[in-house]
Amino acid sequence: MPSLREQALRVVQCAEVDAKLDAAHALAAATATGAPVGAESVLTDPGGLPGRPPHPRLRPHRELPQGSLASVAGRAALLHALAHIEFNAIDLACDVVWRFAAMPDAFYRDWIAIAAEEATHFALLRDHLRSLGYDYGAFDAHGALWEMAERTRDDLLARIALVPRTLEARGLDASPAVRAKLVGAGDVAAGAILDVILRDEIGHVAAGNRWYRWLCTQRDLDPLSTYAELTVRYAAPRARGPFNLEARRAAGFSDEELQALHAG
Repeated sequence: MPSLREQALRVVQCAEVDAKLDAAHALAAATATGAPVGAESVLTDPGGLPGRPPHPRLRPHRELPQGSLASVAGRAALLHALAHIEFNAIDLACDVVWRFAAMPDAFYRDWIAIAAEEATHFALLRDHLRSLGYDYGAFDAHGALWEMAERTRDDLLARIALVPRTLEARGLDASPAVRAKLVGAGDVAAGAILDVILRDEIGHVAAGNRWYRWLCTQRDLDPLSTYAELTVRYAAPRARGPFNLEARRAAGFSDEELQALHAG
């Protein structure tokens, strides 16, 4: 039986959309069937990661057009961008599982469960996108999330600090405004989907906070100063308000960390 970490690598390798979704859910189900985690195994990067469908075409973030939410096409473009984030998030969670060895079994199980939730989020957004007459791949997208994964591929502490605790935490901040825009444009169903995603993403960021602090303790590092150093070293995007302080507190950010956001 392949280990959970080997199965996670297969999820990242999947290039077909439905195959990746099915593999992510199968991986989560395998955690209850006695499949070994394989925590101590050192797995070799096969290259060509992540597997991607031919569409959407990836372009630099700043080159993507901004449509008006007054039109169905504009709302579909925004929903497509959100779906693309969730699709990337499946790979980000599974990449943490397969790439980094010698962590507690609970670490791997946390990120496997997160990968399955990201797959569910993607499916919710894609189904709604289809109800508007579009599908995933109909619009161009960007690869910024995976670019950070590439930069932090050799350091788990940096990966956890700068993906869930930085990039995904920015999603907590953006969610209320995006939801308000979609609902204001008459898309109540999209607002309900974003409610589900925000609820789950708080838990994902909380896992990032929990394991970041665990790693800092293991390495005898101060979490606050170490985070500041990592953001500079890996050229992480600066956090910009308004901040969703309620969601960030629920995700486990300390008062000191929230104060540093405003100071930065």
